[in-house]
Amino acid sequence: MHDVAREAGVSQMTVSRVMRGTGYISKDVQTEVVSAARKIGYVHNRLAGGNASYDNPIVGVVVPTMQNRVFTEVLSGINATLETSGLRPVFGVSEYSPEAEEDLVFDLLTWRPQGLILSGLEHTDALRRIISQTGVRVAETMDTDGDPMSVCFGFSHIHAGEEMAKHLIARGYRSFGYIGSHGGLDLRAAKRFEAFARVIRETGAQLVSVERAHTASSMEIGRTLTHKVMQREQPPRAIYYANDDLAAGGLMHCLAEGISVPETVALAGFNGLGFMSALPKLVTTTVTPRYDIGVAAARWLMAPLAKSDAHKVELPAELQIGQTS
Repeated sequence: MHDVAREAGVSQMTVSRVMRGTGYISKDVQTEVVSAARKIGYVHNRLAGGNASYDNPIVGVVVPTMQNRVFTEVLSGINATLETSGLRPVFGVSEYSPEAEEDLVFDLLTWRPQGLILSGLEHTDALRRIISQTGVRVAETMDTDGDPMSVCFGFSHIHAGEEMAKHLIARGYRSFGYIGSHGGLDLRAAKRFEAFARVIRETGAQLVSVERAHTASSMEIGRTLTHKVMQREQPPRAIYYANDDLAAGGLMHCLAEGISVPETVALAGFNGLGFMSALPKLVTTTVTPRYDIGVAAARWLMAPLAKSDAHKVELPAELQIGQTS
C-alpha cells in the first residue's frame, strides 16, 4: 500500500479506505488509487487476517455472456469437474467488454482464488500484468488462435471459418452474406468471419452483405437481419451466421416467407447447440466441444502445477453438414 500511495500521490490511509470501501473518498481519488494499484500490480487481500497466498478453495471464472447456452455449457463442465476436488467456481460476466473483464479479474483476485478461468486469448495489458505479477494460475478457454498466458483449451476459430467457406464454395455458392451480433465485440466471432471472408475473396466469390446487431444474439435478431439481407436487390445465395441462435432465426424467416432453403439461399451457423435438432431442417453448423473445454480447464487447475512453457490444448470443432447447404 505504501507503493500504491506513492504512485497515486495520496496517503496509505487513503489507499486503505479505497481498497476496503470505507469512508468518503472522492471519485477522482478512487480512480487514481485503483489505477496506481493496477499499474504496479497490487491486489488487496479481502480476507482480512487470512492467508495472503492463493489457496482459497474457489476458482474465479469470467465468461463473456450468459445469454445463450454456449457458456452455460462451459460452466457446467467446470462445475462438474471442480466439485470432485472440493473447489467451487465463482463467476462473473463481462458482456464482451475487456474493461469489465479486467475489473472482474481484479475483484476476484482480492479473494485469493486457487486459479482463474477466462474466455479467449485477448485481454487488457493491465489484466495480463496482474496475472504475471501475482503468479495466480490461469486457464484460457474457447480459442487457440493466439498466445496464451499459460495454457489454453479450445479450437481454432480461423480454421472453423475457413472450413465453412470451403464447404459452401464446394457446393457452388458464389454470393455470400454474414450476420453477427454484439456489435462486433465478440473477437472469436470476428476471427471466424475474417477467415471466412478471406477464403471467399481468394476464390473469386463475393461477400455482398454484412450485418451485425449491436445487441446480444437471439433468434429474433437472426430473423430480423435475415429479412433485411434478403430484401436486397440481389440477395446472397448463402448466409453465414455468427452462431446458431441467429441461424435458427434465419431459418424461421425463410420458412415463414416461403423462401426455399437451400435452393434459394443456404444457411450455416456455429456452435452446434442442442435445440437445433428440433428445427424443421438440420442447419449446417460447426459443433464445438463446450462442455469438454470446461472440464479440461478445470482439471488443469486441479492438477499439480507442471513446469512447462505456454502451450495449447486443442479440442477440435467439427463441421456438421445439415439440410440447409
